[in-house]
Amino acid sequence: MGKGQGTTGRFGTRYGRTPKTKLKKIEAKQKATYDCPKCTYKKVKRLSAGIWLCFKCETKFAGKAYEF
Repeated sequence: MGKGQGTTGRFGTRYGRTPKTKLKKIEAKQKATYDCPKCTYKKVKRLSAGIWLCFKCETKFAGKAYEF
C-alpha cells in the first residue's frame, strides 16, 4: 500500500484513478459523523443505506444513502 491512498488502497493498481477518487469521496461521507436534528450532538452515524442512528438520544432517522 502506498502513501496517501486512504480507503482505496485496498484496490492496488486496479480500476484506474477516477473510480477510486469517486469511491473515496463517497466513503468519507458515509463514515463521517453528523449533527443530530433532535438533540444537536454530533453523534449520528450510518447503520445501513438510508438509515441513520443518533448514539446519544438513540433516535433513528431516514435520510440519504451516503450522507445525512
